[in-house]
Amino acid sequence: MSKRDWIKHSKPASARLLLIATLSNPLCWLTCVSGAQCAFAGTETSDIHGSVFTLDSNGIRYSVTGATVAISGASLSLQTISDENGSYRFTGVAPGSYRIDAKAPGLAGSSAVTVVAGTPLDVPVQLNLRITKQSLTVNGGDQPAISTESSDQTVVNRSTVLNAPNKYETFDSLLPLVPGVVRGPDGLINMKGARASQSGSLLNSATVTDPATGNPAMNLPIDVVESVKVIANPYDPEYGRLAGAVSSVETMTGNFNDFHLSVQNLLPRPRKRSGDFIGLEAATPRLTGTGPLVKNKIALTQSFEYRFIRIPVSSLPQLQRDIKLEGFNSFSQLDVNLTERQSLTATFALYPQKYNYVGLNTFTPQPSTPDLHQRGYMGSIQHRYATGADSLLTSQFSYKRFDADTTANGSSPYQLFVETTEGGFFDRQRRNTSRIEWQETYHVRPLRLLGSHQVKIGIDVARSDYQGRTQFLPVTIFGVTNVPVEQISFGPASQFDINQNEAAWFIADKWMPWERVTLDLGLRFDHDSVTSSTNTAPRGGFALLLTKDAKTLLKGGAGLFYDRVPLNVASFPLLPNRTVLNFDSTGQFIDSTSYRNTITGPLHNPRSVGWNVELDRQITSALTVRAGFEERNTVRDFVMNPQPDSGILSLSNTGRSFYREFQLTGRYTLRQHTINASYVRSRAYGDLNDFNQFFSNNAVAVIEANERGLLPFDVPNRFLFWGQFEVPFKLTVLPVVDIHTGFPYSEVDQARDFIGPRDSQRFPWFDSFDMQVTRPVVLPFPHKDIKARVGFSVYDLFNHFNPRDVQDDIDSERLGAMFNGVGRTFRGKFVLEF
Repeated sequence: MSKRDWIKHSKPASARLLLIATLSNPLCWLTCVSGAQCAFAGTETSDIHGSVFTLDSNGIRYSVTGATVAISGASLSLQTISDENGSYRFTGVAPGSYRIDAKAPGLAGSSAVTVVAGTPLDVPVQLNLRITKQSLTVNGGDQPAISTESSDQTVVNRSTVLNAPNKYETFDSLLPLVPGVVRGPDGLINMKGARASQSGSLLNSATVTDPATGNPAMNLPIDVVESVKVIANPYDPEYGRLAGAVSSVETMTGNFNDFHLSVQNLLPRPRKRSGDFIGLEAATPRLTGTGPLVKNKIALTQSFEYRFIRIPVSSLPQLQRDIKLEGFNSFSQLDVNLTERQSLTATFALYPQKYNYVGLNTFTPQPSTPDLHQRGYMGSIQHRYATGADSLLTSQFSYKRFDADTTANGSSPYQLFVETTEGGFFDRQRRNTSRIEWQETYHVRPLRLLGSHQVKIGIDVARSDYQGRTQFLPVTIFGVTNVPVEQISFGPASQFDINQNEAAWFIADKWMPWERVTLDLGLRFDHDSVTSSTNTAPRGGFALLLTKDAKTLLKGGAGLFYDRVPLNVASFPLLPNRTVLNFDSTGQFIDSTSYRNTITGPLHNPRSVGWNVELDRQITSALTVRAGFEERNTVRDFVMNPQPDSGILSLSNTGRSFYREFQLTGRYTLRQHTINASYVRSRAYGDLNDFNQFFSNNAVAVIEANERGLLPFDVPNRFLFWGQFEVPFKLTVLPVVDIHTGFPYSEVDQARDFIGPRDSQRFPWFDSFDMQVTRPVVLPFPHKDIKARVGFSVYDLFNHFNPRDVQDDIDSERLGAMFNGVGRTFRGKFVLEF
């Protein structure tokens, strides 16, 4: 064979080898994308400038100051803000086709442009009344390379929502794609070092937390999610009643012109145990449709989802190892264009859920776990009225109902052994909660005084009601010789009816004294009837463009935040009291201590002070890097502490915690490829006897003395890599690599007393590689509008052992043994669209 023939015949094989290497190695992805970028390094560029304006009802033209202007397309994604004359400019733009999007409160506009080498362009952008929801919505394209918002914000857009590997297909499972956000050992999401009950959770700007526990309490089909945003330090005073970060979910706007329907997960998954298929593992069919009821006027979005899922605990017997979830989620949304200046969005979500065997683990079998039945629905109406060319009044009313019952799977006495648990769960609860909220927010027309000002003022009034009944049954702790060492008995069942009235008002000013400087100033006042206090929370942030090319940004800020008071905290004195009986090594009674539930001192709203500083640099049009540091110090946490000398089980506001984080992230984009990589070094430390761990859905009977230590979700080191790639054969590939330090845990003795410093031990490093691959396929149907995508997801591709349970009892022969790793899991995907 000649040299020419060898080259000709070797090309297909070389291409296959290159493709295999690229798909199997993230470093190759980065190398290939970087090489492609270098090929354009010598291309001659051009400048784009223009003005942002709007027209009033008489056709008179007004310049719009402070509008956000973004350019995207080809390998470029940039953002700037229009100056006091409404002008904007982008420099060094490579030849190609681009889209320029501009938005201001209540207004939006866009323009397409084609750049020719060496030819500057003047592109005016007209803004019109925005018919979509409030400006928190983020559409499915790439994020701007550098955001000029002073707060640290990360958005997971719709493309990622649809293509990321998501084992249980819930929107909260996407939050760990954000640096500094982890799912803790209790299964709840911890954002930026805050407990789940300390963070805010919003759906289309409406609060979706459970008034009783303060934890997020909302389920909806993931197909309707447009974006998921995490704001680490919400300096905008519109965000309140939180001590940590806030997550905000925006749903997609209905289609005003055409009907669209998608169906997926039609086939159930069988359950395989001991080599045989026995029953179902999961069935999660989902149907979502959107379309016009009146074209260009009224659009309806409707989504239904049935969920039946079994989640195995690998260390338990084959047919007794599954946590079972069954539920139904329905989401309805009506988008209405009332007039040229007014639009309305009405939503209704229904989400009853039934969890069997909550808290199932290696040491707690099914008969000793509780069942949790939840019934919830939420409705909201948001009305937007553009009172002028660049001013907007937003009114929102929402009502949320959330009820929960905790029941046992057996009636025999609850007994805690060193290696296992026996009997029926000791806690029976019934909770009925509701929340009604009214919000008014007015975006004032931009003012000009020593620069431009975008002022926003608002009020927020809410009422929450909590009715409940709680009963605790006796709990006995047995030692290694199977004789009792301690018994906890409780008083009679209790009932309570508690309400809470909250009111807030705020003012915010986005001030641009100079073209390259933005200051966010805000002041919020909160009144809470439970604590009978009014709290003042000033906040401020800044964003400074350090270079004329707008590619280097220094930003940061500081703020004071006041948290809400969960209503189960206020119910504590009404809960059953307890008596602790102690026994000797032969099981003979020694003594007893009775405790009465007491709130020591007046209740206060928990308070935190947070600040951050961050440096963003756009290295090239495709590569952006960020280095940042943030800190949050929280006081007045709710802490439990038994005081045997005085016979008091104390709940007080004496808790403290802090979180510190250094973050280094990078984002690389080229055409349709995106790579995100981050490293976070952090520390979460504070008081450990949090109220919710003892009196929430999966209560803990044993309450030891409070200590300070590493919080249960502390992760000192975390490496996160994920990206989205459009590769040959029309494949969309989205891998996620998550590697972090294991969670801390404490050692105990046979009486469940802590040994040594709390949370001084750790699980091994967590290491997981997840990936989803999909591609469009042609169906053998004559109708061209019927489309489909097929693919698969794989979780923990390299089958790394990531245990979830540990034997922490020093009296056990298995001390330190790890259990309940998930292992490699595959899922198929089939989506049918009309």
